[in-house]
Amino acid sequence: MKRREFIALVGGLAVSSPLAVRAQPSAMPVVGFLGSGSPDDQKNLTAATRQGLNEAGYVEGQNVTIEYRWAEGRYDRLPALAAELVNRQVALIIAAGGSDPGRAARAATSTIPIVFITAADPVKTGLVASLIGPRPTLPASA
Repeated sequence: MKRREFIALVGGLAVSSPLAVRAQPSAMPVVGFLGSGSPDDQKNLTAATRQGLNEAGYVEGQNVTIEYRWAEGRYDRLPALAAELVNRQVALIIAAGGSDPGRAARAATSTIPIVFITAADPVKTGLVASLIGPRPTLPASA
């Protein structure tokens, strides 16, 4: 390769690289799913989660990522799994399978919104002080 061709190539890369970086789409929001059971025994909860996200305009793998953490019935693992999701900096935590996942998520963060799926009274179980409060939202999709 001649010297002029090499300089033109390097110069072209230097000019185009910042444009390529700016043109990249923003990262997809990540939803954390904290389940007390296993993927097999909580299929209905994951299906309902995907359906709800779809109705809000979010499709897993297209404009939202879901990070799953499963306790496999070992409730003592929930705090560590919730901490993993917090460290992953998810936009939202969905805690499913009783009150324990919700309590573990609540203990792990005070800044990430938590949506819990439980049949128990969330006020009586200490998940929330009252049923009045804001609805969590995900960042706008790209």
